[in-house]
Amino acid sequence: MVALIALFRAIAQAKDEQTLRSHISTDMSQYFSATRCGLFFFDQIPLIDIKLQKALKIALSPQHNPVARYLLERHAPVHEALVTEPKTWRLICPRADHWHVMAGPIVSNGQLVGVVGFTRKQGMPAFDSQNLTDLSAICLHISTWVSTAKSQLPPLQTARLTPREVEIASLVAQGRSNAEISSELWITENSVKQALKRMFRKLEVSSRTQMLAKLTTVLQPSLLPK
Repeated sequence: MVALIALFRAIAQAKDEQTLRSHISTDMSQYFSATRCGLFFFDQIPLIDIKLQKALKIALSPQHNPVARYLLERHAPVHEALVTEPKTWRLICPRADHWHVMAGPIVSNGQLVGVVGFTRKQGMPAFDSQNLTDLSAICLHISTWVSTAKSQLPPLQTARLTPREVEIASLVAQGRSNAEISSELWITENSVKQALKRMFRKLEVSSRTQMLAKLTTVLQPSLLPK
């Protein structure tokens, strides 16, 4: 069983959002005995697979989902039983692997910037008040990590590139192909291509070489080609 204090340390030591999402999410799933765990940042939804993008827009819609509405209005962890009756929840989300849902806010500068969510399948016990208390503490640490990470980004990055675009630029600097970047970041190859097009426009360049030259002063030296 993963200890809560170990999760706090792991969050604080995460080097980037990919580490936070992959390793930390696995530990959080184990801690909450969850069937699924997801960590989503709203500014990165346009970069993910189009089918998942459409599903997330519905799932995270305050008009459709009372859990999402609670998060948006209160910036506090919530499970489905706090905001709706079981029969109503079955109509909203009939999936057997989402029989119970719990979600918590990721907040930066007073704004809801992301969500961490957990599900349990049919037959498993519902999330309870202790789970909400623990998730509240975890969300505080993730929100602190996000705010700290943003404050440490060089001016050019914060002004022009999103965190995901910085990740892509860093992988380009390591000589990765679009297919390799797609595999590394769990997004489609087309999403990588579209992201690069946006990055070229933002930086007013027309090639990877020009982009890297312009970013040499802001990308970490260890991420640049030798």
